[in-house]
Amino acid sequence: MSERSEGTMSAATTDYSPKPGPAPVGRMLLAQTAFETRMLLRNGEQLLLTVVIPTVLLVLFSAVDIVAVEGPGKRVDFLAPGLLALAVMSTAFTGQAIATGFERRYGVLKRLGASPLPRWALLTAKTGCVLVTEALQVALLSVIALALGWSPHGNPLTVAALLVLGTAAFSGLGLLMAGTLKAEATLAGANLVFILLLLAGGVIVPLGRFPDAVRPVLELLPISALSDGLRSVLQAGAGVPWADLGILAGWSVLGLAAAARFFRWE
Repeated sequence: MSERSEGTMSAATTDYSPKPGPAPVGRMLLAQTAFETRMLLRNGEQLLLTVVIPTVLLVLFSAVDIVAVEGPGKRVDFLAPGLLALAVMSTAFTGQAIATGFERRYGVLKRLGASPLPRWALLTAKTGCVLVTEALQVALLSVIALALGWSPHGNPLTVAALLVLGTAAFSGLGLLMAGTLKAEATLAGANLVFILLLLAGGVIVPLGRFPDAVRPVLELLPISALSDGLRSVLQAGAGVPWADLGILAGWSVLGLAAAARFFRWE
């Protein structure tokens, strides 16, 4: 048989019909995570909230004797752990609640829900976006704090466990707010909660400065548990803060369970 005949038979048996279908879930998940991260970093308001505010507070309160601090070391040794906790809250709770609330209002979530991307993958992509942003925040704040004379202590794995549980707790609460309230109410409520927890969550002002009557309640807040746990490890070099981890785990379970139960996609 000639070479020409063999080529003709090969071309005749080749199947060029299209094979439509969704991309693999892993590829869709990575693409959606990258998209969510780009959208977050392009949003000036969210960038101000998640990066600029914690950085300014760290530099300002480390340089100026405005609030009395507690514990060993310099002022920055007290402030840095609290502002790392603030960065987690600003991204996982405030930023995610506002962004998701307006996506829900404009029908973005409804359209994504009709796409081949599974809903669990969409929530996972949002969580991945939060973790990527937090990694950038932690790196930036750590570099600035080290330049200001910060001397961290403790086990990095314990710090990572606190940050992950804090992220889960605040993500659940943020998604719960975004999935149950109108976008405008979410915007106002998330910013109000951010300010209240900044002032009363032990981030800058030590909880020991508050009246004894309200202190036990404040200690149960997720921001208080996260900032206190990070401070006990990074400032005092303590072991695993089981009480703070337990509080964060409780908020994580309650927040994520409530978000899964009551979240409305449209």
